[in-house]
Amino acid sequence: MHANVIFVRWLYAVAALWGLVILVPMFFLEDTIGPPAITHPEYYYGFVGVAVACQILFLIIATDPVRYRPVMLAAILEKFSYGIAALVLYDQGRISGGPLFGGVVDLVFGVLFVAAYFMLRKNARYYA
Repeated sequence: MHANVIFVRWLYAVAALWGLVILVPMFFLEDTIGPPAITHPEYYYGFVGVAVACQILFLIIATDPVRYRPVMLAAILEKFSYGIAALVLYDQGRISGGPLFGGVVDLVFGVLFVAAYFMLRKNARYYA
């Protein structure tokens, strides 16, 4: 197996495990968040549920990154959407350093996901 493919497999597996460790406990922490209290739990649980589903998608990509290379575009969007939002919200004084840290981690993974996408360009040509 080509070194690029091995790197991408590890990258997506690590990103998924990191995300699951951070996100799954959030299903049980609604009452500990605040102030202010969560006023729309459907948004909170909707966010957590979709984010966990993305981590499962990352695990699927890790199984065969060349085959699932087109899906990496959605993974890149997922990482940049939260990372950029976190930067903007922090700049506006609407979130603290904790969520900002999570956003920066997502941006780092997003940049690595972009690099991974292009690293597999040659491999994707030979996939049948």
